[in-house]
Amino acid sequence: MPNTTKTLSEAALLAMPAASYMNAAQLRFFRDLLNKQRQDLLDNASMTIDHLRDGEAEADPNDRATIEEENSLELRIRDRERKMLPRVDAALKRIDGGRYGYCEDTGEPIGLRRLLARPTTVYSIEAQERHESRQRIQGK
Repeated sequence: MPNTTKTLSEAALLAMPAASYMNAAQLRFFRDLLNKQRQDLLDNASMTIDHLRDGEAEADPNDRATIEEENSLELRIRDRERKMLPRVDAALKRIDGGRYGYCEDTGEPIGLRRLLARPTTVYSIEAQERHESRQRIQGK
C-alpha cells in the first residue's frame, strides 16, 4: 500500500495528468507549501523582533547610521511579509473550502506552474492581466 501522507515533489506534481488537477495529493502539497511559507513569515518576524530588541547602541555615528539603515531595510521587508500573511491564510481557507486552484473571476483552473510560482494567487494569468489593466485604467 503506498504511503498517502508522503508529500509530492514538484516534478511529480507537474507530471500528473490534467484530470488529476487539485486532487487530494496536490491539495496536500499546496497546504504543506503554504503552511511552511506561513511559518517562515512568523519565524522571520520573531527573529526581527529579537534582533531589534537585542541591538546595542553604537557610539560611532557612522556605525549607528549603518545599523539604523539596516534596521529600516529589515523592517520594510517584514512589513511586506506581514501583508503576505493574510494572503497565505486566505489560500489555506480556499483549500479547506474546495476553491483553491481555481480562478475567482472565471472559475477555470489557475494551473500548477502558476500556483508553484505564486501559491497565494486567486487569478489565472489572463484574469490577472485583465484585473491589472482595469486598475491602470481606473488609476489605482
